[in-house]
Amino acid sequence: MEEHKVEAFDDIRSSENRTEDDANANEGLSKEIDYKIDDVPPWYVCLILSLQHYLTMLGGTVTYPYLISPHLCIPDYDPSRGYLISTTFFVSGICTFLQTTFGARLPIVQGSSMTFLVPLLAVLHLPQWECPERNSNVTLTQDEAAEIWMPRMREVQGAIIGASLVEMAIGMTGMIGFLLNWITPLAIVPTISLVGLSLFAEAAHSASGHWGIAMLTIMLMILFSQCLRNVTLPHPRYSTKTGWTTGQFALFKLFPVLLTIVLSWAFCAILTATNVFKMGNPARTDTLLPVLGNSPWFRVPYPGQWGLPTFTMASILGVLAGSVASAIESVGDYYACARLSGADSPPKHAINRGICVEGIGCVIAGLFGTASGVTSFSENIGAIGITKVASRRVIQYGSLLMILFGMLGKFGGIFVTIPQPILGGMFCIMFSMVTAVGLSTLHFVDLNSSRNIFVLGFSLFMGLCIPKWIQANPGAIQTGNEIADQIITILLSTNMLVGGFIGFLLDNSIPGTDEERGILKWRKQTNIDSGRNVSPKTYELPFITNFMKKHSFFRFLPISPSYEEGSMKNKFFIVRNYFKREKSTEISRVC
Repeated sequence: MEEHKVEAFDDIRSSENRTEDDANANEGLSKEIDYKIDDVPPWYVCLILSLQHYLTMLGGTVTYPYLISPHLCIPDYDPSRGYLISTTFFVSGICTFLQTTFGARLPIVQGSSMTFLVPLLAVLHLPQWECPERNSNVTLTQDEAAEIWMPRMREVQGAIIGASLVEMAIGMTGMIGFLLNWITPLAIVPTISLVGLSLFAEAAHSASGHWGIAMLTIMLMILFSQCLRNVTLPHPRYSTKTGWTTGQFALFKLFPVLLTIVLSWAFCAILTATNVFKMGNPARTDTLLPVLGNSPWFRVPYPGQWGLPTFTMASILGVLAGSVASAIESVGDYYACARLSGADSPPKHAINRGICVEGIGCVIAGLFGTASGVTSFSENIGAIGITKVASRRVIQYGSLLMILFGMLGKFGGIFVTIPQPILGGMFCIMFSMVTAVGLSTLHFVDLNSSRNIFVLGFSLFMGLCIPKWIQANPGAIQTGNEIADQIITILLSTNMLVGGFIGFLLDNSIPGTDEERGILKWRKQTNIDSGRNVSPKTYELPFITNFMKKHSFFRFLPISPSYEEGSMKNKFFIVRNYFKREKSTEISRVC
């Protein structure tokens, strides 16, 4: 028993040393931050800065409903598309508030996750969910259209809720650290990259309506996000210490998506008004104006607004791949956000809690019917590095703005009227960036190794090949059991699951050193082996932290601020002694 005490003491001492190292590493960043995580700026400053974060996440949040709506069989002229966008903003606001207050407590915005899109498309491409052929000369009423798309939405809702319950369990039990020990960079690269690569057909289809407008959108996006990203514009700034001064605002780096959409949209509006674009041209801006007119001014989204979710094991298992990929991606975002905010690296309990709350957020998204789960938005993490504002309160104000705009029906209706070629150009840029983000993980591994080249190339190729074959041969899987056929079909139709599983299997079975596989650098980056017991106050829960620290039992709860990570053997002795002490205390009280 004394030996375990010594080991525990050594763990605590080493964790204190790591905490000190983290503090020294982030000291330079902390000095550059104007508002740190726990700072509370004046309410009017919070409001302005939160609007900036809201605008930053605008493009990524609006993109997802546009992608999923055609596969749900929602007509272009149906106001329900606007309702879906409004619901997405509303749920993003709720989930962002929960994450910043009770989750990882980092200034992270929650929004629609693209990792859910690929498996959901695999579900919607099953024969029973394919959209029926329509007569272009016949316009369905809203009720008739609802009878077609709402059952599909309810199937999607059930799949998201079921998969998200698993994500909640992964965070609640602290399993995320265990999974990261086995999920290596060569498994992550095909998983994330194939999300973007598998969506090229969606981007091409949207852009093909008018390639000229799509290319204009692409060029504007490249101009703002790459060529002018270091160009700043002067603006007046007031400080209590220095008074009025001139600051520099990185307009192009912060809002490339918004600027691109506004300018391309305005150009299309001019060509529409001058009748350069004839009637029927997909680039016209007045084609879907009736949708805006039919949208209500005020509409509050609510759970079950599309009906009660339906649950099928095949759909849940298919979407589970997207849920796990989203969780792993969020872990990297937590460390990046803490780094840019000048804060200590998040301890294990904060990461566990963040994933658990993200799972809760996905369940909420499923109940409300956004047709997607939620994940951390990297765009807003980048905005922190630019603006030097890392206040948690600013993001909480931003979550209230999301909820407010989510209740304005006309606001969602406006985005429905964006011409399809503009969206096609945006998709080309965004999906290429998703692909590149996945490939960027390769800097951990040795690319001079023929072993690694084989694992990478084979997993990427088969991740594209097998789903393509399944889609071309929808009845190829015949096991004699209809449910088993559906499960296997969905799993093999999901590019990211096929590629990620092959990468995972090969990298953990083909011999290779940890340095060659990139595991040493990967674990150092994600602090997998940190075993931290010291909890910075930044990550403590409001109101109940002191209560949880007073009761030693909470040390065994992976989401508790007093959580102590150690070997199972140590935990057994601690738990046994805890109950022995409680039992002896009870006996003494009785006596």
